[in-house]
Amino acid sequence: MLNHLAAAVDDDPRYSGIAHLRASTRYYDAVIDEIDGRRIRVGEHWLTDWASCNYLGFDLEPQIIDAVEGELRRWGTHPSWSRMLGNPALYPQIEERLADLLGTPDTLVLPTITQIHLSVIPVLAQQGTLLVDSRAHKTIWDGCVHARGLGATVKRFKTIDELASLLATDLPGPVLVCMDGVNSMTGNIPRIATYLDLCRAHGAILYVDDAHGFGVIGERASDETSPYGTRGNSIVRYFGESYDDVVLVGGFSKAYSSLLAFLAVPTVLKNRLKSAAAPYLYSGPSPTASLATVLAGFDVNAERGDKLRADLHRMSTRVLQHVRGLGIFTPNTDDTPIIELPIALDRDLVEVSELLWRRGLFVTLAPYPGVPRDQVGFRVQVTAANTDEQIDELNAVISELAAADVFQSARETSAS
Repeated sequence: MLNHLAAAVDDDPRYSGIAHLRASTRYYDAVIDEIDGRRIRVGEHWLTDWASCNYLGFDLEPQIIDAVEGELRRWGTHPSWSRMLGNPALYPQIEERLADLLGTPDTLVLPTITQIHLSVIPVLAQQGTLLVDSRAHKTIWDGCVHARGLGATVKRFKTIDELASLLATDLPGPVLVCMDGVNSMTGNIPRIATYLDLCRAHGAILYVDDAHGFGVIGERASDETSPYGTRGNSIVRYFGESYDDVVLVGGFSKAYSSLLAFLAVPTVLKNRLKSAAAPYLYSGPSPTASLATVLAGFDVNAERGDKLRADLHRMSTRVLQHVRGLGIFTPNTDDTPIIELPIALDRDLVEVSELLWRRGLFVTLAPYPGVPRDQVGFRVQVTAANTDEQIDELNAVISELAAADVFQSARETSAS
């Protein structure tokens, strides 16, 4: 029976592109045997890692690594109470420091963003309405589908004009507008202030997943070291907005390299979620090492986070300027470190991936249906732990692929 079920999944066209890549490339289920900075070894083959989301390089930061052992000696490897039963003192320390960093009344930390979406969205939606950006991360959509099964109404929108039209209709409340902050594929930063004005005018709540923005973008200041802003305190502060009518969701698994996620919410809602959100009541907690690295990450961020973000911006801009100079299309217009490179419609992603592998680049492949057919390609993520020499190597391979007409042309894309 299980074999028949597996065959049915393999035949599902929704997974065919990924299944084809798994069978034909070495990028899926790769076993990484060793790392050396941003170099990784798979078997005997060394590659430069452009698939990591450790944007600030905290995964390799000695000060953060050294902070783990003392907390392990104090708390053991895993404080395996649910948070409802007991919390190591690390948890309130994290929530207090995070609230101060974000400038929000309160925060609640849970193991993963996926768990937050699946548990919190239905609690907030109740029997009301969820308006979901069509570009939102699949985990947001999964949480909305779960809420729909519990009685909520779910509608999608593609543009802010479509959202305005939906909000102008008679919708059962409460109404939540769900969207990404920094988009996980394009790297672009939505103009949250415009969405917030619209939501506030119609009494709706804006629910934002800024998994890829937290730690990278933050509040603007006259002494900022880059256009990413300062402090890395996420998209709400980046636009100088308040948290009125906003639920901000973020994670430490990207820039802070730790298994932990959070919500920025008022204390009254935090207390409600403690009794209504399943991960707080029933889930095993994050391991001690993750809690320790988050706290140590706050220290490094305060001491030199803005310098790391300046390095990250400079290297990201080097890649993007090279891409644009070659006339290659990338949807990234905001110079964040997420650089998607769609390939021409007549090119085979397997063939492209093999060349990337031979040239020693470990990237994130983007097949259909994970992305639309006209966006199939690959993504590179720059981190502060990459080097200028590695940027040179990446740009050289991009030039090689461009000379072979692998990429979509920026001119052709704009014309269409």
